[in-house]
Amino acid sequence: MQFGRTYEEFEVGATYKHWPGKTVTEYDDHLFCLLTMNHHPLHMDVNYAERTTDFGKNVVVGNYVYSLLLGMSVPDVSGKAIANLEIESLKHVAPTFHGDTVYGETTVLDKWPSRSKNDRGIVHVETKGYKQDGTLVCVFRRKVMVPTETYIEERGGEQPGRPELKEKESKG
Repeated sequence: MQFGRTYEEFEVGATYKHWPGKTVTEYDDHLFCLLTMNHHPLHMDVNYAERTTDFGKNVVVGNYVYSLLLGMSVPDVSGKAIANLEIESLKHVAPTFHGDTVYGETTVLDKWPSRSKNDRGIVHVETKGYKQDGTLVCVFRRKVMVPTETYIEERGGEQPGRPELKEKESKG
């Protein structure tokens, strides 16, 4: 299973479709709201949402949708990243509701070598999130610092921190 890419593996114009999607539950939404102290009744209070909003039901907090998409993109985009440098833009295009399934895809917009260190590069990507019916719900652009193949080799390969299993000798 691929977990991120080196600088050399990114191709400008390539699109990575992230799999699987995630069905958002009321519990997911409420937990995220509680963890981040976002107590807006649009997300937490069914009565409020039904009686006073255009949607007539709770809307999933947008930053949860963004966080899901960011997480979905890790195996394809930033699994080997040295750093996320910048979130250039973030747009919430349409609402997501409890029970919707969110899918994502990321397109490589550009890439260039680091100016300060020759063992890494910068990749500029755009991630789009959409619901099960194809409705676009979220779009964001970011810049990610990723290692070159040289960086990976010099630091012990693909999984340098992974320990090896030590089998016990059986006494019989």
